[in-house]
Amino acid sequence: MSTEIKTSNEFSLLGHKPALFVLFFTEMWERFSYYGMRAIFVLFLTATFADGGWEWSNERALALLGTYTSLVYVTPVLGGWIADKFTGYQKAVALGALVMTLGHTAMALDTEITLYIGVGLLIIGNGLFKPNVTSMVSGLYDQYPDRKDGAFTIFYMGVNSGGFIGVLLCGFLGEYLSWAWGFGLAGIFMMLGMFQFWFGRSIFGEVGVEPSKKVNLSDAIENKEENVVEKVSSNVQRDRYIVVGVLAFFVVFFWAAFEQASGSMTIFANNYTQRLLNGDAASIFKIVDVLITIVPLGIITWVLLKLFSQTFKKITLSNIVLAISFLSVWGIAIWKLSEILPQETAEIPASWFLILNSLFIITLAPLFSKWWESKYNPSATVKFALGMILLGIGFGMLAWGSASIPQGAKTASVSLVWLVLAYLLHTMGELCLSPVGLSYVSKLVPAKKIGIMFGLWYLAIAIGNKLAGFVGSYIDVIVNKYSMSAFFLIFTIIPILVGLILIVITPKMKKMMHGVH
Repeated sequence: MSTEIKTSNEFSLLGHKPALFVLFFTEMWERFSYYGMRAIFVLFLTATFADGGWEWSNERALALLGTYTSLVYVTPVLGGWIADKFTGYQKAVALGALVMTLGHTAMALDTEITLYIGVGLLIIGNGLFKPNVTSMVSGLYDQYPDRKDGAFTIFYMGVNSGGFIGVLLCGFLGEYLSWAWGFGLAGIFMMLGMFQFWFGRSIFGEVGVEPSKKVNLSDAIENKEENVVEKVSSNVQRDRYIVVGVLAFFVVFFWAAFEQASGSMTIFANNYTQRLLNGDAASIFKIVDVLITIVPLGIITWVLLKLFSQTFKKITLSNIVLAISFLSVWGIAIWKLSEILPQETAEIPASWFLILNSLFIITLAPLFSKWWESKYNPSATVKFALGMILLGIGFGMLAWGSASIPQGAKTASVSLVWLVLAYLLHTMGELCLSPVGLSYVSKLVPAKKIGIMFGLWYLAIAIGNKLAGFVGSYIDVIVNKYSMSAFFLIFTIIPILVGLILIVITPKMKKMMHGVH
């Protein structure tokens, strides 16, 4: 009876540990800085000198973006190893946050050398931060593996909340005031996130304090069902490795197309989309903008107040930093609305469209989760196929919408509806593929090999991100020689073909999974 009471008290905040929500907000500020910076990165580099930019070519800007977004998926392998061997998770997370703060600061200095230094520091800091904050979430639930899925779902909401707010505010400041303000704001909130985490670390107990006390994730997975570990033959395991390899191969194609969001799709939003609205269209956008600014912030603030009520005495400084952070966010958000609402017209920032991905994820994730839990839950390859096909159809919307743009045109005024539809379909594709991918890796490989296989999985994502920058950098070449529609058709045809191939090989893949569903 006493054990039941203790467990109940331990999971006292919305059915979970209060410590989980400290990590929720820590991750939220990191994603705020990451996606906030990415939202204006290409826009800044390609903007004219008169608009405060550097007038880089699209090719050069997208190539650098591809290098950056690919390397942030490579360095976590090294960062996880450093934490395991030397620092422990807590120190690695704090050090990573500090390095990223310095990176954002360097980028705000507005010189080419500090830009490269800043990008390098962001890559290194991300490598230290990303894998180890995730490991801490796992460590908090080491003794409660049945609660891990729910914990990671909440944590994933922190990821998307941070991305949403970061794009909303950094994008606005970058385009409305100056690019340096946008980059600087990302750095400020990364710094606040670092302090909030460090001052609140006592709430984590022994989780991640020392390398020798690190969480053994393999044990948590092996012991998931009454300490029974599945024994499989070498032939069965070989087949499962092949399935993981096949899925990882196709993941490259997904991210090579999906990550056009921060690159060619942002250029399309900036140069080829009708963003200046008048009359009823302007009024409707203002209402939408108010709702998607106030409602999510209100929900997150409610969670914040719940956290305060339970942890303020225990981690007072951490909560004070968090309160300052949220008061600042509310202040900037209200100022943003006060600047926009009185205007007769509404000009949508090009970076604004990037918030749609996070918004649609937060809205649709529960529906997809229910689908996967139902009797209609499809197999891994079918989910991947759906993800690829939805992604392709999304680009098909852009190809269709841009069909009227003349060959070689530098500007146009295509309806914003096409971008909204594209982001909706892309997000649905992401939900079919991205969250379930890591789940299937954990199911198909032995527990002691999970770390290595996750590393290889992230390597596939890194390759996809680099390809996204490489292929996207040819946007001007293809538009000049063919058309904008032809450019988007590349990302329409290839994902749909890949999706059809996945459907064809599904029976073989299901057989090679040997009962894993």
